[in-house]
Amino acid sequence: MPEDRLLAKISSPDDLKELTLPELDLLAEEIRVKMIADIAKTGGHLAPSLGVVELTLALHYVFDSPGDPIIWDVGHQCYAHKMLTGRVDSFDTIRQYKGLSGFPKHGESVHDIVDTGHSSTSISFAVGLAEAMKRTGKNGKAIAVIGDGAIAAGMAYEALNHAGHLKSNVLVVLNDNEMSISPSVGAFASYLGRVRLDPRYRRAEEEFETDVKHIPRIGEKVYELGKHIKSSIKQMVVPSMIFEELGFTYVGPIDGHNVDLLAKNLRLAKGISTPVLLHVITKKGKGYAPAEENPDRFHGTGAFDVATGRPIIKEQTPPAYTKVFGDTLVEMAAEDDKIAAITAAMPSGTGLDRFAAEFPDRFFDVGIAEQHAVAFASALALGGLKPVVAIYSTFLQRAYDQVIHDICLQGQSVVLAVDRAGLVGEDGPTHHGVFDLSYLRAIPGLTVMAPKDEAELRDMLFTALRAEGPVAVRYPRRDGQGVDITAAPRQLPIGQAETLRDGDDVVLIAIGTMVEAAVRSADLLEAHGVSATVINARFAKPLDAKAIIAAANKHKMIVTLEENSVNGGFGEGVLGVLAEHDIERDTLVLGLPDGFIEHGPIPKLLDLNGLSPDKIVASIVARLDRQKHRPGSAAILKNIRKVIKSGINGLNDKDAPRRSAGR
Repeated sequence: MPEDRLLAKISSPDDLKELTLPELDLLAEEIRVKMIADIAKTGGHLAPSLGVVELTLALHYVFDSPGDPIIWDVGHQCYAHKMLTGRVDSFDTIRQYKGLSGFPKHGESVHDIVDTGHSSTSISFAVGLAEAMKRTGKNGKAIAVIGDGAIAAGMAYEALNHAGHLKSNVLVVLNDNEMSISPSVGAFASYLGRVRLDPRYRRAEEEFETDVKHIPRIGEKVYELGKHIKSSIKQMVVPSMIFEELGFTYVGPIDGHNVDLLAKNLRLAKGISTPVLLHVITKKGKGYAPAEENPDRFHGTGAFDVATGRPIIKEQTPPAYTKVFGDTLVEMAAEDDKIAAITAAMPSGTGLDRFAAEFPDRFFDVGIAEQHAVAFASALALGGLKPVVAIYSTFLQRAYDQVIHDICLQGQSVVLAVDRAGLVGEDGPTHHGVFDLSYLRAIPGLTVMAPKDEAELRDMLFTALRAEGPVAVRYPRRDGQGVDITAAPRQLPIGQAETLRDGDDVVLIAIGTMVEAAVRSADLLEAHGVSATVINARFAKPLDAKAIIAAANKHKMIVTLEENSVNGGFGEGVLGVLAEHDIERDTLVLGLPDGFIEHGPIPKLLDLNGLSPDKIVASIVARLDRQKHRPGSAAILKNIRKVIKSGINGLNDKDAPRRSAGR
């Protein structure tokens, strides 16, 4: 393993410019060694970042960040970028609580231009920054680094189209790690690209256009004929002409692991003030054999043994909710050939890889296109199938209009499997699924439910597939509770809660992951002499109004619990039921605060935000203590009467002299 001889000297991208090209190759090796060693301990997005080490070096070698802003699409390939921009000494804290974010974060460095975590936004940012720089008199080229999956999304093409229209000073680097390239084709394409970027060629092309057009009588016709011939030849020898049609100068594909070649092409692109797309071919996991051989597993990995690449085995744990969902769907699809499954480029992440293997004709991976996935699912339902769309909560936000307009307005029986609901841990604020109860509750006709455990997840999926109309089932990114899941799933009555234990003083009405916390909190409350009822709401919409009203009439205090933003969430729904029925009851709404929550271990984040059993109990006891010192309604009424009587007597005393004088 090489020592960090060069890496230790890099405190900013400016330091790179003092190195030779051979030294950059040595630095790439040092970066990979450190990246592998640190991610083996912390976990993280290893394969994507290993694949762009040389590209990152070349970008910072040629351009001047942050004057030339670099936007990393999604951002899970930014590890080398973080090391080269003054964060190498703290890199071993990546994704740890209070450590470096696993994604670009603008509060962390001036070189992290924007917070990223969702795909296909980088070109839009680059175009906007380029136009802002032009209008404020700043020099610089805006650079978007985007993957072959992300560039297929509609938003990326909208931005490409706009950049071509504006003739923006942008460079789009297409990081293609799915394409293989033969040396001959690569060399030829690289040569063509360099020729087309060469300013002498561009000047000659402009002069040719001017000179030919001025030939008397036939100039315009000759020029148009030449354009047609040129277009035909280009389509034979140059790939991806769609980018040319969108107004970009297309260059590539070139070897994304050759720093010298990258630097030459980037320098040429730097001198062009109109849109350029540089197509580079990289290998995911480059430089670490286990990651090269299994890039999917190392896309986002936990801790692993560097020597073997094998994950560090933790103690035996129950299956994760995602696996229970995937296995249950396979079980149900085996009995019902109308069930279809849809994912947006996340077959393994959503647990649908087994479904894809067993029912390939009923499995649809639409790519990074959540909007299309949802509208497509509605059409499948319209055609008589039973579609299940599995999308992470934070990514479903991208398809909100389609959920409203294309599913719910149409009343289609589509199941939205909302994975990664609630806090997700080390991936942080761009990936926490903490708004779905709020944004889904607002939609008419949509049933929204969340299971208390993995057995109830099976029941809910079974129920959703038999329901009339759209249903969303939200579940977390974590292991189950280890309950028995061998029983056949059962159909739940829509909108009906269940009481898990009875008490006399307070009622805890919880949904989803917070049901377990509510049960544990009720146990702890007994030590404070507080008797608690626990209700598993199961449904965020429709709410079980009958159960809520009965609980309010029986208890002096209501506590709602949800792993979702309190704004517009489950608790506000319960308050709405109470208000609708003119019930006044002391209600404590516990959930996640109005803000973006940092990255860190889920138990720690829950505790910091008041949702661990200890913090829940502390909040309840504090509220009950305030109630004890608060005068009751009878005392308040007595005080009001006393104040009124005192005021009347005071007025009578003031009027007494006048009354006497008037007699």
